[in-house]
Amino acid sequence: MTGICDRLFVYGTLMRGFDHPMAKLLSKSADFLGEAKCKGRLYRVNHYPGLVLSDDPAEIVFGEVYRLRAGEELLREFDMYEACGEGFAEPTEYVRKMLTVALDDGTASEAWTYVYNWPFAQLTRIASGRFLEG
Repeated sequence: MTGICDRLFVYGTLMRGFDHPMAKLLSKSADFLGEAKCKGRLYRVNHYPGLVLSDDPAEIVFGEVYRLRAGEELLREFDMYEACGEGFAEPTEYVRKMLTVALDDGTASEAWTYVYNWPFAQLTRIASGRFLEG
């Protein structure tokens, strides 16, 4: 996959342990690289979370990184699931962005993730940065 990042950082219902069709698609179509974290704040949107990016190193969101085996096709599937990209009314609830994540072994990696794109002032923050603790 030249020129396309094949890594995806997930922090909510796509993580291991969730009995969701898209989580199952991810687990069978990608290689789990490990737990990871990024700078940001996590909010409870509904039965799922939203990541808002931050420059504050004290604000951390925890998740997992996967290497997508068929990157472009899978990213299109996840774009549809997250209702973002071409064909969806703007502003979409999520936008796919590239960010730097820190893997558990201390290495940094570029990865795609879905960033929450709607107003979040009324949402409840998940202070731990871990969706399962929210």
